[in-house]
Amino acid sequence: MTFHYDKDAQGIVTVIMDMDGPANTMGPDFVTLMRGTVDRLEAEEGLTGVVIASAKHTFFAGGDLKAILATEEADAGYLDFLTENKGQLRRLERLPVPVVAAINGAAMGGGFEICLACNHRIADASAGTVGLPEVTLGLLPAAGGIVRTIALIGLEKGLPFVLEGKPARPAKALELGLVDALVDNGAMLVEAAKTWIRANPDAHVQPWDRKGFTYPGGNSETPANRMMIAGAPVMLFNRTRGRLPAPEAVLDVAVNSTRMGFDAALDMESRRFLPLVVSPQAKAAITTFFLGMNGIKSGKFRPEGAKWAATSSAVLGAGMMGAGIAWSHAAHGLPVSLKDMSLANAEKGRAYSEALVARQTARGSMTEEAGARLLAAITPTDRNDFAGVDILVEAVFEDIALKEKVIADTFGLIGTDGIYGTNTSTLPITELAKAAPDPSRFIGIHFFSPVDKMQLVELIVGEKTSEETVRKACDYCVQIGKIPMVINDSRGFFTSRVFSTFLDEGQALVHDGMAPAAVERAAWMVGMPVGPLQVMDEVSLILIRKAHDTNMDLDRRLPDNLYKTKNAYSESIAFDMIEQGRGGRQYGGGFYDYAADGQRTLWPGLKDYARGNSRVGMEDAMDRILYRQVIEALRCMDEGVLRSEVEANIGSIFGIGFPAWTGGALHYVRFVGVETFAKRADELAERYGERFALSRDVYAKLLDGSGFRVGQADKVALADPEAQSA
Repeated sequence: MTFHYDKDAQGIVTVIMDMDGPANTMGPDFVTLMRGTVDRLEAEEGLTGVVIASAKHTFFAGGDLKAILATEEADAGYLDFLTENKGQLRRLERLPVPVVAAINGAAMGGGFEICLACNHRIADASAGTVGLPEVTLGLLPAAGGIVRTIALIGLEKGLPFVLEGKPARPAKALELGLVDALVDNGAMLVEAAKTWIRANPDAHVQPWDRKGFTYPGGNSETPANRMMIAGAPVMLFNRTRGRLPAPEAVLDVAVNSTRMGFDAALDMESRRFLPLVVSPQAKAAITTFFLGMNGIKSGKFRPEGAKWAATSSAVLGAGMMGAGIAWSHAAHGLPVSLKDMSLANAEKGRAYSEALVARQTARGSMTEEAGARLLAAITPTDRNDFAGVDILVEAVFEDIALKEKVIADTFGLIGTDGIYGTNTSTLPITELAKAAPDPSRFIGIHFFSPVDKMQLVELIVGEKTSEETVRKACDYCVQIGKIPMVINDSRGFFTSRVFSTFLDEGQALVHDGMAPAAVERAAWMVGMPVGPLQVMDEVSLILIRKAHDTNMDLDRRLPDNLYKTKNAYSESIAFDMIEQGRGGRQYGGGFYDYAADGQRTLWPGLKDYARGNSRVGMEDAMDRILYRQVIEALRCMDEGVLRSEVEANIGSIFGIGFPAWTGGALHYVRFVGVETFAKRADELAERYGERFALSRDVYAKLLDGSGFRVGQADKVALADPEAQSA
């Protein structure tokens, strides 16, 4: 571990960061290395400039998240560490010579904070992405990132950058003023930095250290900024529902940094970081969105074996789902044959991609050449002229008899090493696999609508699905830009089963006498994207009833307990409304009435479904909505449906919109504490019914990992943060 130090004949020192591990990270080791480097630079005779570069393929990865996750107490010692870290960057930017950052790859979080402490920033035009993503991990930039960003580009441009945490690609970073120049050849970065130093020998004073400095666009008291600041808290609350402290802290630091001295603002930034680093929101975000997501993308939860990539594919059914799947294939360079019963239907499916390409080229996010290549990768057809494909995805109507016929007729079209996937949200995979000549190469592949936007794919393992097929399916999902979640076959799988409890509990609250508007508000307050009544209208009550009836038919056909419907709808408001001609939005009305101008109002007739005058408090309603889903997820764990906790958390958030601030449906138990959760669940069960009841054994399994059939590495990863690498 070192910072390489090289001084050339003209007095320019190049510091190349080369810490242990695959990436440079900001922690105690970084402080030690930076302190020693700055000591040497301050003592260097004949120094004319400094270039900060990286020996890694990325410039700097940011903070050491495994250390942050392990932090249980942010005391005065932690504040001293933050202060010293900032002190080294402050010394760096006060050197009497120009300092330039040569950004060869992503400079995220602490990495970009180093760049901000330089006088000039030059980035690789193809790889030099910069960003301050800490807010998305429940934290804030604590090495001067907020204070310097606002001082550099002002509140108008800077607030969205620090509040949203989105990375800026090189061209966008240049446009915002976050970097000062781009080079087309990354190998020329250091030389470009030296050229700038030689041309600007006196450019060593940061804007905020110059006498008479004013913030770009003015400080927080200028009229335009005052209007923006006044509306910012409302916008934040609408986004976070008051559940995330980090964005509020970022806003506070950003605005108030313009009202005080620069060093005082740096100190405030550190102090606002302390409560965040030990917050349950940060632990949840780091565990799920960083460590968990990276684990899935790196293949940690797939069966072991060589990485696999499909080179040819076919999709059967060119409806909305099939068209979206074909788009995902083509968008990631996988040629696809899109088949339907008629060529006209297949071409209509391809037209879906044509519309997406037109939209993206119009807004400049795709070149015409790239769009043409994408469309050329989709071949519409009404014949079986694609034999030997690596992956075939059947996406015909959700009818078990139809699917069985299609599977039997087309299974032979996959290559000898190919796999066959059926796109379904509820139909049993083990049963469908009976139609496949080789059920070991058959797997459920549940895409979510709209496919071009939804990242999650639920992979359902049948009784005879081989682990090799699971591995290939996982690699296929990553290949087409999706997040794979592997589960074992069961009725409703995981996402559909858990989501149904959300809809059911919304109806139960109406039955219990809660005002429908309050039910929708309770769901919004806990962080669900849309209330349960609106969801049912959008999905359509007719479709929900059809899925329910299909499940009942399957129960009669398949008495095996594996497929027996569990926790089916206990509330029937939706089904009764159908009898009254209210089938949902597309049928003119359901839980809501819809005006010609698109406005919706809750249907007054819902009051007739209330039983007596029971009063349900908002706190109980919010907990019922959350706990009902979490308890169903715990049941899935207990029954062996789930393979890992991480996949359950990712799947609940990306598949059904479970509130992200919780870290996911299973992590929420950790979020509030196992005993606290169990006690509250018992209270809800006593007050509202056995659907909230679980044995203590289930909670114990969550802690020791024994509820999972595979994925013991998952248990270790969550129990021991030191086992993780940032």
